[in-house]
Amino acid sequence: MSGDQSTLLPWQGGTWRRLQQAHRSGRLPHALLVTGPAGVGKRHLADLLTRSLLCSAPDPEGLPCGRCRDCLLLAAGSHPDRIEIGPDPEGKSDEIKVDRVRRLGETDALTAHRGGWKLIRIDPAHRMNASAANSLLKTLEEPTAQTLILLLSEHPARLAATIRSRCQILNLPLPDEDQAMAWLSERLPGGDPRVLLHLAHGAPLAALALADRLAERERLFAGFLAVARGERDPIAEAAAWSRSDLGLVLDWLAGWLSDLLRHASGHPTPRLINVDKAEPLERLARSVRVADGHRLLQRVLAARGVQATTVNALMTLESLLIEWGELARPAQ
Repeated sequence: MSGDQSTLLPWQGGTWRRLQQAHRSGRLPHALLVTGPAGVGKRHLADLLTRSLLCSAPDPEGLPCGRCRDCLLLAAGSHPDRIEIGPDPEGKSDEIKVDRVRRLGETDALTAHRGGWKLIRIDPAHRMNASAANSLLKTLEEPTAQTLILLLSEHPARLAATIRSRCQILNLPLPDEDQAMAWLSERLPGGDPRVLLHLAHGAPLAALALADRLAERERLFAGFLAVARGERDPIAEAAAWSRSDLGLVLDWLAGWLSDLLRHASGHPTPRLINVDKAEPLERLARSVRVADGHRLLQRVLAARGVQATTVNALMTLESLLIEWGELARPAQ
């Protein structure tokens, strides 16, 4: 979704130049923890850095040529000096288990086959279980020349402090809104990048990924309003909502409640999440009991925090929508 994989995202120019300077001066760390909000471009930057270091003929800015043998091997997914470690896609758990990380300690595992750099990417790094983290710690304590371990995470605090302390941390912040809007506008002709950018909390790649979900959001928002007016049964509405991605549904629901409570406070911030829904949310705010609204928002946020586990989506949504219907009902 980020466009040409050989193109630098415009808000990452300064970061890229610093990485290239570190490379040219021999100061690249042996382990780099890349953090920042989801959708800001962490994986795009990590991919570009991997290709840059493995490319045999990068351009003056350090960007990969795309034509050499190493670039072709990377494009085919068969470069021997790139190792990717993540959760087992066929496993029942989203953990990164110890077996794959332990292999990094094997003889020659960190030695480049083609005589250049060795790149190891662990993504998402905070998903390593305790055994995997302990195994990685041993590798970090004995760095190998021209080996770079890239750890990617939206939640670096979940990593052990011993791992974080042995990495150089590269935090990628949200870009300036004008810069993000300009980038989105080029990719969404006729669309409204401002709405998407606010829905994605300022993260441009996340905003672009939402472009195809706006019609789905409209359907759910209509149901949200209908439950508030007593026109739809919360149980039936929950069944309809459960067919959508639970994490996205909970994010939208949290956003609607957050904006509604901002309106109810009488001091809505200039950065409402749902800039296209300000009027209906403001009308709803006039009849909502604020303290109950805050309690429901906390429940939604708690559900969002555990939605990647084995939480029952239908039961979660039924409970939240029943509470929403009761909260929005005008006091007798």
